[in-house]
Amino acid sequence: MEPIRLGMVGGGKDAFIGGVHRIAARMDGQFELVAGALSSTPEKARESGAALGLAPDRCYGSFEEMAEAEAARSDGIRAVSIVTPNHMHAGPAIAFLKRGIHVICDKPLSATMAQAEALAKAVGEAQALFILTHNYTGYPMIRQARDMVAAGDLGALRVVQVEYPQDWLTEAAEQSGDNKQAEWRTDPERSGAGGSIGDIGTHAHNLACFVTGLQVQSLAADLQSFVPGRRVDDNAHILLRFDGGARGMLWASQVAPGNENGLRLRVYGEKGGLDWAQEDPNYLWFTPFGEAKRLLTRGGAGANASANAVSRTPGGHPEGYLEGFANIYTGAAGAIRAADAGETPDVSLLPGLQAGLDGMRFISAAIRSSQDDAAWVTL
Repeated sequence: MEPIRLGMVGGGKDAFIGGVHRIAARMDGQFELVAGALSSTPEKARESGAALGLAPDRCYGSFEEMAEAEAARSDGIRAVSIVTPNHMHAGPAIAFLKRGIHVICDKPLSATMAQAEALAKAVGEAQALFILTHNYTGYPMIRQARDMVAAGDLGALRVVQVEYPQDWLTEAAEQSGDNKQAEWRTDPERSGAGGSIGDIGTHAHNLACFVTGLQVQSLAADLQSFVPGRRVDDNAHILLRFDGGARGMLWASQVAPGNENGLRLRVYGEKGGLDWAQEDPNYLWFTPFGEAKRLLTRGGAGANASANAVSRTPGGHPEGYLEGFANIYTGAAGAIRAADAGETPDVSLLPGLQAGLDGMRFISAAIRSSQDDAAWVTL
């Protein structure tokens, strides 16, 4: 099959996440990057495009220019990756969706609910797919955990605990003048009102819902901005009530020294429990009640069909962050090919608009709850 022609908005020079998306897109040979509006200024955008080997006439100075030009080309892009700061998700996504170009967008959905609602309207009217890269849903043992919960291996769910601690914002890195990631992620005009809850809390929330199949009905949140002068939260403790009666806790922090990327999920039911940690992602602990712990490994004897379907290497050869991202991209490629062929695409394992809206409602509810002294708020 011919690779799907891909464009990118954002992700130029010095942008970490752009490189991640480019690696993920090409890992299985499903996409070829052929165009880009890679930076906020035309000069930097063209410089970044040239560094990636893009043709000069396909290095665009703005996403508006790129959307119009690529839609008019016989060899124009069929999909676009949007890897900009949060406040620049909705505008580009809408521009490409209106032209029938499929959108693969970094999370969260947008910076504000107004932007999210405008994007939702565009998705509803478009003849194109919208996919959100909640990449942790692409990990093999997460797919296995989801299947085990759905199969009833844990019984009725009772307790869901998810945490995502980091330490990179323990000091005021945004004030150093040389950390662009810290600058925009702590700027509510660009990141949105949520700090740690928007950046990493939405990942934790999405992962808990993806694995359990449950939705958060209400929450009580205590948000803090520990670093003096910081305008967004950098730590969050949140109690969760799920549909069906399960209870949960979510901790997201970017001021927890000693933690690098400590996403961890634990799920407990009446018959057993599961425990998975992102920094050791090839292992899933399963404990049937009253029995010894069982270590299930990616590519090992206990791996199920869902895990094996998104594994590339034999057991004992670690896979992780980049491969999880690539699984989202490869799933997106399959859905795009089906949609372009007039078939119904299978998007059951791909985060999309609904996951994005759920994340925005989670952020909004957490902020409202914390402002009301951690009162319970319905999503």
